[in-house]
Amino acid sequence: MANRIVPAILIALLVIFHAQLWTGRGSITQVRDMQQRLTELQAKNVQAQTSNDQLAAEVRDLKEGLEMVEEKARSELGMVKPNEIFVQVNK
Repeated sequence: MANRIVPAILIALLVIFHAQLWTGRGSITQVRDMQQRLTELQAKNVQAQTSNDQLAAEVRDLKEGLEMVEEKARSELGMVKPNEIFVQVNK
C-alpha cells in the first residue's frame, strides 16, 4: 500500500504544478500577454520621448534664438522697435 501512495502523491503534485503552469498566476499565457503589453508600452514610450525631444528643441530655440525671431519679424513682417525708422534697401 505504501508503494502506491508515494507515486500517487507525486503524480497529484505533478498535476497541480502542471495546472498552475497553464492557468495560475505567472502562467504561460499571462506571461505572454504581459510581454505583449510591455512591447506596446515601450513603443509608446519611444513615441512620447521623440515628441518630448522635439518640444524641448523648440523651447530651447525659442529661449536662445530671440535674435532669430527678431530678425524674422523685421525681414518678413517689417516690424520695428519703438523710436526706430525702418528703411528697406533692395539690391
